[in-house]
Amino acid sequence: MLNFIGGILGLILGVGVAWRRGGNAMDMLHYAAVFGLVGFVLGAFAMLVVPPPA
Repeated sequence: MLNFIGGILGLILGVGVAWRRGGNAMDMLHYAAVFGLVGFVLGAFAMLVVPPPA
């Protein structure tokens, strides 16, 4: 579940970064894709490292 949360937060962060840099729609899509993938991988890694709640 953390990987999906990380992916969604990455998408939002990517669009925000591209928008602040004055990018067009394709820039926003590109940044969202890259940040989304990074967030997804970090979330998957966090699921392996962080123990589940008891």
